[in-house]
Amino acid sequence: MIIDIIKNVHSYQALNKGFVKAIDFLSGNDLSKLSLGRHEIDGDRVYAVVAKEPGRMKENALLEIHEKYIDIQVILDGTDTMGWKSISSCKESNNEYNKESDIKFLDDEPDLWVPVEKGHFAIFFPEDAHMPLISESPIHKIVVKIAVEQ
Repeated sequence: MIIDIIKNVHSYQALNKGFVKAIDFLSGNDLSKLSLGRHEIDGDRVYAVVAKEPGRMKENALLEIHEKYIDIQVILDGTDTMGWKSISSCKESNNEYNKESDIKFLDDEPDLWVPVEKGHFAIFFPEDAHMPLISESPIHKIVVKIAVEQ
């Protein structure tokens, strides 16, 4: 997991080939004016989803993991208090991995809570179980999905 301010996003270009295209998208658009929904960047290898969602309570959420994609979650408005736990510390789960949605939910509790505020972003890798959208208020965010295999 990485947490930083959006003006430093260029520092992470070398992490994966898809990061260059993702960062170009984030730097080359007025993010607050993007329409809700999916935005193509490089087909299924790199794309963004813009969402405005109500926050949820910790007790109504589950940790999630992704096998095929890295997430860059950029907060445009609100504060998303995200939970985190290393997947290596998680217990086995009876929940099945949804290959189509690239998501599996876990019954564990996060080890760490981080408030990610407007103008900040979090990067989650496949080894990072995370619990986003924890807030008492609505959250406007962009999640850029970058395929692990480029």
